[in-house]
Amino acid sequence: MAVMQMQRLNLVAMKQNRKAILKRLQEMGALEIDVKLDASCEVTRVDTSAERSAFEKNALLADQALDVLQKYVPEKTSLLDSLAGKPLVEYSEYEKTVEDARFLMEQAEQILTCEKEIAKAYGNIQRYENQIEALRPWMRLDIPLDTEGTKETILYLGMISEALTKEQIQEKLNTRNEALGPVEITILETGKTVTYVSVLYLRTDAAQIEDALREIGLARPSGLEGGIPKEEEEALNARIRIEEEGIQAQIGQIEGYSQYRARLKLVSDYYLLRADRYGVLGTLPETENTFAVSGYIPAVKAEEVAKELETEFGAAVSLEEIKETEEAPVLLKNNAFSNSVEGVLSSYGLPKKGEIDPTTIMSFFYVFLFGLMLSDAAYGAIISIACGVLLLKFPRMEESLRRSLKMFFWCGISTLFWGIMFGGYFGDLITVVSRNYFGTEIVIPELWFVPLNDPMRLLIYSLLFGVIHMFVGLALKGYMCLKQKDIMAFVCDVLSWFLFLIGLILILLPSAIFESIAQMDFNFPPFMSTLALVLTIAGALIILVMSGRRKKKKILLRLALGLYDLYGITSWLSDVLSYSRLLALGLATGVIASVVNQMGSMFGTGVLGTIVFILVFIIGHVFNMAINILGAYVHTNRLQFVEFFGKFYEGGGKPFEPFKAMTKYVEFKNKKNAA
Repeated sequence: MAVMQMQRLNLVAMKQNRKAILKRLQEMGALEIDVKLDASCEVTRVDTSAERSAFEKNALLADQALDVLQKYVPEKTSLLDSLAGKPLVEYSEYEKTVEDARFLMEQAEQILTCEKEIAKAYGNIQRYENQIEALRPWMRLDIPLDTEGTKETILYLGMISEALTKEQIQEKLNTRNEALGPVEITILETGKTVTYVSVLYLRTDAAQIEDALREIGLARPSGLEGGIPKEEEEALNARIRIEEEGIQAQIGQIEGYSQYRARLKLVSDYYLLRADRYGVLGTLPETENTFAVSGYIPAVKAEEVAKELETEFGAAVSLEEIKETEEAPVLLKNNAFSNSVEGVLSSYGLPKKGEIDPTTIMSFFYVFLFGLMLSDAAYGAIISIACGVLLLKFPRMEESLRRSLKMFFWCGISTLFWGIMFGGYFGDLITVVSRNYFGTEIVIPELWFVPLNDPMRLLIYSLLFGVIHMFVGLALKGYMCLKQKDIMAFVCDVLSWFLFLIGLILILLPSAIFESIAQMDFNFPPFMSTLALVLTIAGALIILVMSGRRKKKKILLRLALGLYDLYGITSWLSDVLSYSRLLALGLATGVIASVVNQMGSMFGTGVLGTIVFILVFIIGHVFNMAINILGAYVHTNRLQFVEFFGKFYEGGGKPFEPFKAMTKYVEFKNKKNAA
């Protein structure tokens, strides 16, 4: 349970060594660079934006080439490969890649050129297919589409925006008052809302007939030109085949470039690391011959890093303690059990200056409450075994994922414990199977009690665990007050509430209301009743008088603030009742599991019934486990964030973000040389 102590490292070195020093700092990954300049300092900063942009562009180019390779020549990976972590690469292989960086970028450009050609070919194919689709209505024509007729006749190709027969078109033409010359109408194709026709008429009647055709809605489609439709279709299909052959040829070339996949990953990481270094380089102050670096470093590493920089690069390095007015970034250090829930704490907020790290204490409560909510031994065993196998099989998985799996491993152990205490093994599966298939009931006895048979008992214990949880939070607030030597705050804001709350609890326990709910009889001796009353009154008076102690001369306002603070007992009551969710979720897991078992056994014990039972068992319990794991996770987080942290913890600290090698594809076996 510790926030690692930070120091500020200040470095001044010769300008000629700045790239080498930055490279080494990136390799070590121990310093968060935070350069703060005095306004009077006569220094400059070099503009590295162009170089950084060039490196980022190269990294992006390599990434795009890798995406193309994955598209056309995908790597064979499994779902579990994502857990294995980044592949390790020898420095010699990395060094060879750096030497061939220009050649590899040329290969990346060739891959992208192939992709562009493929995209161009697909565009052409789409255009040809659209042209073929436009030819479909005219396929009955055995003459070129651009035929205008003969010396004596005109051929008019057009479309009407409604489905008509030849007779209906002729009838529309005949409705005119004036007689028309001879007209030959041929229906080429009729759709749901359109009719394609060819009209043949004499040139001498062109003006009169064309006016009539326009009146009935006949119009010539735009772009109607070319040869005989069937021949045009064949020519377009031939072009499509040529484009498809070109696509296959380009894909073949891309497949040939797949031999560079691993090295393109290396070169992408190489340019990414250089871009990061140049990004930092642009923030560093420098003079004509020197440059400076300043930042935060964990105190346990400070001496070692400072000594190496002085020895290898002749730098002038100084270490100084963090100033009172300065808030350093936060890096947590916890044991193997507790660090598994650091992600939960980080999602709420890291400790700010002056706060303790609550991870260790929170971790025990977190695992305890999670298991109590899920509380089925079989579910817990499955969770722990699954997480344990993954942790052992993939020791190099990403750190945040590893911590999450460790957290669920311990939560599974807690669930197994509570399942044994409550006698839950896939609900009442053992009893149902033994009764239906073996004619006798086998019951594994609970070590404590069965919540389904005695829910009020679980409710009382849930509230008790909640009171303990919140009292620990209040005690931590008191510890922080004592650590800061604020005795007045300890007495007025912590001790007073302990007196007040303990007194109220001692008054409540022997009451008839509590005894009827808990089915427990508390017969305190007379002095206990007196003690409870004294504690309650003493705590209430301290809260009433001292809560507004900063308003020394405003007595009425001070008392009003005290009364308002006393009203906070209602929030304590609501917080305690929040722990009834332990009962609700614990019962939900058992009830749903029992219902699944009963549903599965409804079809008897024959072959069909057994198959149905197995299917219902698998589907039902997978669903029950998934939904209740999610519920336990969400509600355990809530109990930590609201009821527990609300008593002493605010958070808001800035995470420690050191300058380090942030690679995308690989990790290096020899990190000292690889960055």
